[in-house]
Amino acid sequence: MDNDRLIWMYTQMVRIREFEERVKRTFDEHPGVIRGHTHLADGAEASIVGSLATMQPGDQLMATYRCHGYPITLGTDTKAIMAEIYGRTDGLCGGYGGSMHLADPGRGFLGTSGIVGQGIPQATGVGYAAQIRNRTQPPTVVLCFFGDGASKQGAFHESLNLASLWKLPVVYIMENNNYNVATRSEQEDANAAAGEPLSVKAKAHSMPGVTVDGGDPLAVHATVSEAADRARRGDGPTLVESKVYRLSAHGNLIAPPGVPLHYEEHEAIRVFGNRDEYEAALRGDPVPRFRMQLIEQGVLDVARADEIAQAAREEMDAAVQFALDSPFPAPEAATNFVYA
Repeated sequence: MDNDRLIWMYTQMVRIREFEERVKRTFDEHPGVIRGHTHLADGAEASIVGSLATMQPGDQLMATYRCHGYPITLGTDTKAIMAEIYGRTDGLCGGYGGSMHLADPGRGFLGTSGIVGQGIPQATGVGYAAQIRNRTQPPTVVLCFFGDGASKQGAFHESLNLASLWKLPVVYIMENNNYNVATRSEQEDANAAAGEPLSVKAKAHSMPGVTVDGGDPLAVHATVSEAADRARRGDGPTLVESKVYRLSAHGNLIAPPGVPLHYEEHEAIRVFGNRDEYEAALRGDPVPRFRMQLIEQGVLDVARADEIAQAAREEMDAAVQFALDSPFPAPEAATNFVYA
């Protein structure tokens, strides 16, 4: 990739991080504005951007409820995303979806769900539709993102089996963030407990399985590119395990009767008392890590990197203010799209 593309990748990572930080700060700076659960993807920026940088016109994707970074990378207005998280009418989905249910089909972002693993069979169906279109149009692929916990759902195995059998153009990207809410992966995953990479699950379905450092956007890009090229050729799906470390707790606290509260400390500290593990993850933070890499390679200088960070802060300041100023949906709108 040329320098402009590398800088673009870094810029998207910074924008995602700043957006997630502003969402997190909202719970303290504007108590009660965000209702319900909100899940952040700080720490997964390299995996998100490295993967989405492989997309070509017509490609599509589905993601999990930890979903803010994908539409940001695709170019969705961050004001509309923030307003959606705040439940306002100017939100991406009119305030109906909130944090866990974003969608921007015009950019190929087909939606997310709060149900663990739900997007896997849906993306498989989208892959089937793409396969049909690919007979007469330039070939497209579907990227399907999910967490390591979703790989214990039956829908995961059913979907991968069908996709492999029919050679569907899907790249399954498991973003393994080490924890399933407040349990470690090896406590509930037989492969993890045996010390195996979770990409080994691909063997059961006769497809390639690859594990990649999800903190390295260039490694992710290379791995997903190869899988996407394979899918475009009609050779079928690939399972990519992208190993990341989410830097925030699983989600914000909710106190009865549904009042959103701040984020607790990360489960590594709060549940397992392993502060060393968490601090090691902070030292490996993919955003400053990629910044330093680009500076050392002469792609970026410090002044330009600082300009990118400042622009992201200003963009997200504007997004927060826009969302705060946006009106709430009218009470009578609560029955829209409800069918008895």
